[in-house]
Amino acid sequence: MTVAEAAKLADRLRADGQRIVLANGCFDLLHVGHVRYLEAARALGDVLFVGINADATVARLKGRGRPLMPAAERTEVLGALRAVDHVVVFDEDTADALVAAIRPAIHAKGTDYTPETVPERDTVRQYGGKVVIVGDPKDHATRDAIQTIVERFARAR
Repeated sequence: MTVAEAAKLADRLRADGQRIVLANGCFDLLHVGHVRYLEAARALGDVLFVGINADATVARLKGRGRPLMPAAERTEVLGALRAVDHVVVFDEDTADALVAAIRPAIHAKGTDYTPETVPERDTVRQYGGKVVIVGDPKDHATRDAIQTIVERFARAR
């Protein structure tokens, strides 16, 4: 789904009285921390939109060799999770334009953030939305999962 399509859908859902939640990230390699984050985000409202960074953005933000999975595959996997209602691919480094287009009641971010470190916080607050930190407080960082895979592969050789 494009940002423009998501904005139109969000307008219809909001008109129907639905409480919209937005979560976003690269979701380059899905792990249990992502699942717990998205389940906690979904529990905050009626509809969960998940914004994912486009491939070029992931490469720019995360470096060489990333993303590990293309956006089409990340979208398909995320869309299969029961907590996720809609997946939107966006091209910017932050989700500010997506937040402004969807205007969620809640912008949920994982526990690697605080409300004051969420890049989109000012955009959320401009239209009266709320930033909420959710998910498993355990550290399940994708970079750590990748490092573990690399180390185990090297030992197995």
